[in-house]
Amino acid sequence: MCAQEFQQSQRQTQSQVLAPQLRNSLKILQAPATELRTTILEELQNNPILEELPLDSISVEDISRDKEEDSSSSESDELNFDAEDFSILDRLGEDVRQQFSEENSGQSFTSEDEARREHFLNSLVLETSLQQHLIQQAELTPCSDTERDALLYLIGSLDDHGFLTENLPNCALQAKLPLSLFQTAAEVLKTFDPPGIGTVDLKDCLDTQLDRLGKDPSSLPRRILRDHFQLLVRRRIPELGRLTDCKAEEIQEAIAQIGRLDPAPGKRFAPDSNTVVNPDVTVYLDEYDQWQVHLHNDYIPKLRINATYKAMLTKNSLSKNEKEFLLERLRSGKFLINSIEQRQQTIERITRKLLEHQREFFEDGVSKLRPLTMNTIAEDIGVHETTISRATANKYIRSPHGTFPFKYFFTTGYKSAAGDAVSNKSVQEMIAQLIEDENPAKPFSDQAIVNLLQEKDIKIARRTVAKYREALGILATNLRRRYP
Repeated sequence: MCAQEFQQSQRQTQSQVLAPQLRNSLKILQAPATELRTTILEELQNNPILEELPLDSISVEDISRDKEEDSSSSESDELNFDAEDFSILDRLGEDVRQQFSEENSGQSFTSEDEARREHFLNSLVLETSLQQHLIQQAELTPCSDTERDALLYLIGSLDDHGFLTENLPNCALQAKLPLSLFQTAAEVLKTFDPPGIGTVDLKDCLDTQLDRLGKDPSSLPRRILRDHFQLLVRRRIPELGRLTDCKAEEIQEAIAQIGRLDPAPGKRFAPDSNTVVNPDVTVYLDEYDQWQVHLHNDYIPKLRINATYKAMLTKNSLSKNEKEFLLERLRSGKFLINSIEQRQQTIERITRKLLEHQREFFEDGVSKLRPLTMNTIAEDIGVHETTISRATANKYIRSPHGTFPFKYFFTTGYKSAAGDAVSNKSVQEMIAQLIEDENPAKPFSDQAIVNLLQEKDIKIARRTVAKYREALGILATNLRRRYP
């Protein structure tokens, strides 16, 4: 046997150190209006050097005096904070790497650390999403790496209702994995919480939930779902009774059991839309027919550094610990003030670029919305794409056509035969308008809508029309029919 030997060695490694200031910058940048106000008020309580000014107390003299005090205090190297680089938010992707310490910490920077960094940069402050909920379950599922890859691919293919948007053969081709692997993964996904997730349509969703409740395939509710689904959605109780050879009371009880199921299990993870929206920006047409961008700053407390504490720092009457404490609080306060200003400037710059790219929307409405990506805006204003993602998260624009989330303006689209770009939201608006104007006795089929859109030089598949119609909450053709 070989004797176990111990030896000491010295090596230099890199470790990931995310500075507290960077975390605070991200928090301020991505915070919606109400959260930002709460954050500022908390900092006011914890930092004695900061003070809030009432709006009506701010004057030109106050601003000039503050600037003079800042310039005079810069004579001391310890108080010269104006040279700090507060463009950290604009160079977010590069600056995170600059936070890595070159000191030996005993922990090397690995590919896993890089993956966590990317996840951090691309994550937004949101409640747990459906995908996150399912991924957590997938990570705990005993299976091979390739099976988990197929499972994660299917999770990424779910819509807001929790239904699969792609058939398994297409998933297998795109992921370059065996079809059998996806078939197994699809069955595993159906066992996840919430019940009914990973199914292909409403019928499959309800049947899966009944199966999870222990209902036998020969039970009346499952037979009605499997063999007489169209009669079920019309509640044709007499016909269902005749076809199943059951009494009306039994049919009504079976329908009641089905009615207690969740038709859209993924919806419970959707953000709560029943909330008061405070727009961060208003875009409006002034009396001179010029578009204006108004940034709402009313909810942000006006901050400044307390002059008394600044004066104390310039004197030699403080002990070393007292001076270090006040210096740390001063740095924190200055960084907060500059971070808030940077946040507001970034939001305003993004809004002006949105107005430039989506002017037709602001003039004419949703039907004129054009395809646009975050990367386009990022290149226009010279920031990282993740900065755009964070700056627009949970924030809203008030326009002449209503209040919309910033993310609404970033959308994919189609090209018409004439080469004009049309966003998918504009196509949805067209579909909704066509159905609203249809004859209730002879509603348009999905194929008829495809044909009508082709007349407008928009080529779109029937399946896509059905997908958009369902996203708009519009019933199928046979369920929209109304007889006079």
